[in-house]
Amino acid sequence: MSKTRPAETRPAGARPGEARANGARPGEARVNEARPGEAGANEATPGGKPSGTGKARTVLRILKTVYRSYPGMTIFTAICIIINAVVMATPSLYLQRVIALVEEVYRDRNWDAVSGRIITTVLILAGFYVASIVSSLVYHQLVAIITQGTLKKMRCEMFARMESLPLSFFDTNNHGDIMSRYTNDIDTLRQLISESIPQIMISTLIVSTLLGIMLWFSFWLTLVVAAGATAMVIVTRKLGGLSARHFVGQQKKIGKEEGFIEEMMHGQKVIKVFCHEEEAKKDFDRINEELYRETEKANSYGNVLAPILNNIGNVLYVILAFVSGVFLVTGAVNVSFSGMAFSISVVVPFLNMAKQFAGNINQVSHQITSVVMGIAGADRIFDLMDREPEQDNGYVTLVNAKYDENGSLTETEEHTGVWAWKHPHSADGSITYTPLQGDVRLFDVDFEYVPGKRVLSGISLYAKPGQKVAFVGSTGAGKTTVTNLLNRFYDIADGKIRYDGININKIKKSDLRRSLGMVLQDTNLFTGTVMDNIRYGRLDATDEDCIRAAKLTGADDFIARLPEGYMTEIKGGGASLSQGQRQLISIARAAVADPPVMVLDEATSSIDTRTEAIVQRGMDALMKGRTVFVIAHRLSTVKNSNVIIVLENGTIIERGSHDELLALKGRYYSLYTGAFELE
Repeated sequence: MSKTRPAETRPAGARPGEARANGARPGEARVNEARPGEAGANEATPGGKPSGTGKARTVLRILKTVYRSYPGMTIFTAICIIINAVVMATPSLYLQRVIALVEEVYRDRNWDAVSGRIITTVLILAGFYVASIVSSLVYHQLVAIITQGTLKKMRCEMFARMESLPLSFFDTNNHGDIMSRYTNDIDTLRQLISESIPQIMISTLIVSTLLGIMLWFSFWLTLVVAAGATAMVIVTRKLGGLSARHFVGQQKKIGKEEGFIEEMMHGQKVIKVFCHEEEAKKDFDRINEELYRETEKANSYGNVLAPILNNIGNVLYVILAFVSGVFLVTGAVNVSFSGMAFSISVVVPFLNMAKQFAGNINQVSHQITSVVMGIAGADRIFDLMDREPEQDNGYVTLVNAKYDENGSLTETEEHTGVWAWKHPHSADGSITYTPLQGDVRLFDVDFEYVPGKRVLSGISLYAKPGQKVAFVGSTGAGKTTVTNLLNRFYDIADGKIRYDGININKIKKSDLRRSLGMVLQDTNLFTGTVMDNIRYGRLDATDEDCIRAAKLTGADDFIARLPEGYMTEIKGGGASLSQGQRQLISIARAAVADPPVMVLDEATSSIDTRTEAIVQRGMDALMKGRTVFVIAHRLSTVKNSNVIIVLENGTIIERGSHDELLALKGRYYSLYTGAFELE
């Protein structure tokens, strides 16, 4: 059949040479210079990871985040940690002093001569331990405050960034995996900040302090300790690296499993309807097995590491004791910086220090797992926080307006029911106000979700204020995509869309979407009362406004029969309500927003015939005087449309009124008469 467009439906205002985006009027920027997926596109490539950073840079960013959250408290906590570490390392000096004094007593048999010094040394030693306890209590309390406060701010930043992301991010990422960043990844980061970093700081300071003291006591024995420490570091690096690699994989598998569980919970009704329980179990078992394998390998390496390090420490202790005994028996000259004679007063504290030295290296090795998991979790968190937000270069805003005595539009703070587009002009600094009417026009619009795979091609249509435009066609024809472009959930690849004569790329997205009301096939109700869910359409709406909208759309009838009427609590996405009731609330939510343009995407597809009749009356009242775009499979709901657009494979193949399309006896005729059914 002929695909010639009826003359009366030709886009008004289209001029020769204005068919493509490149034919924009003088002074207008070309629409969407970069296509989705290309560098410079408005949305970041779905799933694309921001510029990568190494582990050290990730840790540095974590520390900066902590410091920015609590600068003064972080510095004070670090001071407490330093005090605690130094105090824990230095008692060996006083232990050596006490033993030396005891040796003197034993040798000279003169207690009175050294008793005062022994008591003073013991009291100082006790003071050190008290200081260690106090500093430990203080820093543990401060670390808890800093950790929870930092994570609270990071969750807020994550959520704020998530809310600023383009719709493409949610279309291409598993929702359960996104949730895992708020739960599992945040928890690994908590452990890193609250436990691993303080412990590594303390152990590093203790090891450094002990190394200095041991060198002061005995150079040769310190060489033996250094050899043992080198062996511990080599083992830690080898086994710790293997363990770390699998712990990173474990983080990813946990996200995958949580995503699968979330999907199964959401689709539980479908699973039961199609008796898919056993298959779902098998799928879960497979994913869980993958998680098990990663976790088992990670922990097997991690669990082997501790015993090996402990045994290296024990062997080191035995070797030091043997070497010390040889030095004592042979009377070897002690090479140290202190000039002390080599004796039991040196050996005993040195052995204690060596044990403490090995123990702290072991402590650091124990934190490797937490550090790696924390860094992996932080990378996933920062990946979300670093995502490119939805770009909005619009500068035309929607404002309350009123007509002055000269009949000109002026801006006002009060709600008048009259809206206008506030359009500043950079050329001369002037501002013009265009009345919001709902005139929408598309000129040769092309669109592709993935570069090279065209979804819409050469779409041109117009909807004058108050007109009803319907889209019909098989699944995947591009009907919903057209409405997504009107909201700028996605930006067009080529062509032009004008709203009240203004290129929609110039309109701020929030104002553009505020002027459009949407009723989707899939309803989303939020936890709260029925009144709260209706008011979601306009937060400053009064209770009377919400009730009026519910009456207009026919929702008031069933709401009044609910246990607490409009104050009835909705939980679980409205699971206690029927699909039709949820849809009616969704329609009332759009009605209370009172937008000049409505987009109805299969709005009545899930409502029974009787309810549809009720809703249709309310919808007719709602659509009166508004520009309406309707997507429907039930062709009976689009008969009274001013124009019906038939889409196929992303192109318009027919357009006209119901009677005109029936007379053509083309695709629409086949759909309407049942000769060709919608897929």
